Amino acid sequence: MAQLCYNRGCGQRFDPEANTEESCTYHPGVPVFHDALKGWSCCKRRTTDFSDFLSIVGCTKGFHNSEKPPEPVKPEVKTTSERKELADLKPRFQEHIIQAPKPVEAIQRPSPDEPMTLLQLKVSASLKQALDKLKLSSENEIKKEEDSDEIKIGTICKNAGCVKTFEGSHSMEETCTYHSGVPIFHEGMKYWSCCRRKTSDFETFLAQQGCTTGTHLWVKKDTGKKVVPCRHDWHQTGGEVTISIYAKNSVPELSHVEANSTLLNIHVVFEGDKEFKQNLILWGVIDVKRSYVTMTATKIELTMKKAEPMLWAGLELPASKVQQKQQQEMAEQA
Repeated sequence: MAQLCYNRGCGQRFDPEANTEESCTYHPGVPVFHDALKGWSCCKRRTTDFSDFLSIVGCTKGFHNSEKPPEPVKPEVKTTSERKELADLKPRFQEHIIQAPKPVEAIQRPSPDEPMTLLQLKVSASLKQALDKLKLSSENEIKKEEDSDEIKIGTICKNAGCVKTFEGSHSMEETCTYHSGVPIFHEGMKYWSCCRRKTSDFETFLAQQGCTTGTHLWVKKDTGKKVVPCRHDWHQTGGEVTISIYAKNSVPELSHVEANSTLLNIHVVFEGDKEFKQNLILWGVIDVKRSYVTMTATKIELTMKKAEPMLWAGLELPASKVQQKQQQEMAEQA
């Protein structure tokens, strides 16, 4: 007859005759709930979601256990006479009891017009090594480009829509026919912003002749930094909020994070020519002086110390809340 396993994290029914050292996967430790994080004392995984906590797979193999754990001991009920004795003793020791501190009132939200402060940047050794290697490789590439200034035969014109190739010095004098706009793809239609000849076929779109004339562009110009999205997430404990930005090989000299008590402006340059920008209106209030940024070879972590020990409902203040704050400030000024 199948029996129920009472090992923590298992809860499955098992056949006692087929019970071996590898049958059960369970947690030998105890549940740990601290600063909104939930996990088991026997393994390192932590989560803020209770359903996710219940689904954490056990970290130990062993026999299934059919013995039900003992019920927790109920507190002993005092008799009437014992209660009276305790009541008589209470005034005698009242003066020696340390009163618990009163709850701290919520900190009033500071004005968003506070001056911004640059957060301290801590650069890891791994990032320094990665940047040194990239610097050497880029210097070698620049040297190669300088050694070969000549345009190679067969180089394709960089202007959009032009398919001409460089065949010699006479190609420098040829007229280029190209698209000066940008490609637009909308509701199944494809066209260039400069001439707007719409088509649903991609090959036909690529074959559209340019609408502008000029000179060929054999060498692509340096367009500078490219603003790109970057994957990022956040988590919190009782005392701080951490934002992780997954930007590889960020450049400390060109990156900065500035903040005041309620605003955060992020500007990161990474992988040479990529740029990530993000401006946040924070849900709660932070202590700027104790907040800092850690830069590693694979990511950037923004550690913001909370000005008050409370859990945030989100990272950013909802738009409706921002509008309410603005209206309240305008009413106070009036």
